[in-house]
Amino acid sequence: MDIANQMLQRQYVDYTKSLYHDGVLDDQFSQLQKLQDESSPDFVVEVVSLFFEDSEKILNNLALALQQQIVDYKQIDSHVHQFKGSSSSIGAQRVKNVCVAFRNLCEEKNREGCVRCLHQLKNEYILVKNKLQTLFQLEQDILAGGGSIPVMA
Repeated sequence: MDIANQMLQRQYVDYTKSLYHDGVLDDQFSQLQKLQDESSPDFVVEVVSLFFEDSEKILNNLALALQQQIVDYKQIDSHVHQFKGSSSSIGAQRVKNVCVAFRNLCEEKNREGCVRCLHQLKNEYILVKNKLQTLFQLEQDILAGGGSIPVMA
């Protein structure tokens, strides 16, 4: 393996460690990676892509629901609960944590707090999406160079 690929692998390991260290991802993401094998080499990318699609819809639904004259907090809580579940399933820890706070604000029927939480949720979602896209790009670059993806301990 050439030096360029070794550098990419080192970058991959450091980048992945930073995602866990910064709380962007939790152990659930490693569990997801363990389910990927030769028979489903794109498993993680496919699962995360579905998460991205669902998240965009949920965020739009939340924004619409919070713009209504009379806010249906049960409906909002239902969307946030769904988002919490899907973010938990891929290990998007910071997104999940914001969902927990968001649900508490729904319970209090705190519209202003919910609007602030939605803004924070969008920011955390964009962050995790960008970070995972970067991670997947690194994986593609390593594989394209004939290397293998380092297994994280």
